[in-house]
Amino acid sequence: MTDSSSQTNPNAVPGAADVPAAAEGQQQEQRRGGRGERRGRRGDRRGQERDSEWQERVVQIRRVSKTVKGGKKMSFRAIVVVGNEKGQVGVGVGKAGDVIGAVRKGVADGKKHLVKVPLTRHNSIPTLSNGRDGAASVLIRPAAPGTGVIAGGSIRTVLELAGIKNVLAKRLGSKTPLNNARAAMVALSLLRTHKETAKERGISLEQIYS
Repeated sequence: MTDSSSQTNPNAVPGAADVPAAAEGQQQEQRRGGRGERRGRRGDRRGQERDSEWQERVVQIRRVSKTVKGGKKMSFRAIVVVGNEKGQVGVGVGKAGDVIGAVRKGVADGKKHLVKVPLTRHNSIPTLSNGRDGAASVLIRPAAPGTGVIAGGSIRTVLELAGIKNVLAKRLGSKTPLNNARAAMVALSLLRTHKETAKERGISLEQIYS
């Protein structure tokens, strides 16, 4: 007679001791991989949400050339304004062999040179400001609610993407879009709130209004 315990049942489920260590390791790696994929998806979603906050507007695209030893090298230059309409704006310039690459580089350059603009409760600027870049000069002054953005050219694009909705701006001097945009950025970077001005001068806020 043969012992029944010694017979093997092909339909029996193997126990934990019978499972090899390699199989357990594969299962753990699969679980870890699934977690990593989930984290990666979450990171992509957050990145898309951050990118969706920023708006991009192309101010100018020009075909430029550079004289080299073998002749002329043609490329494209793009002037791009980047802003979130919440007080942050930047102007970038990108050059590449194609238009898409130039715009992409301009967006990256604009995000590297962001300026934080102090906004009032009526989406205007606190004080008058004057900016200059090269031969371009820009004058920006606050306006009453309902005025809108009274500006032209690249200055209007910079002010709109900064989130300013009531402002008066005047272009003085050069008409170059890049210089005007940078002059507007200089004017916005010089803006200070009344509290910041009082703190810099070491006086109270009431003394500024008096």
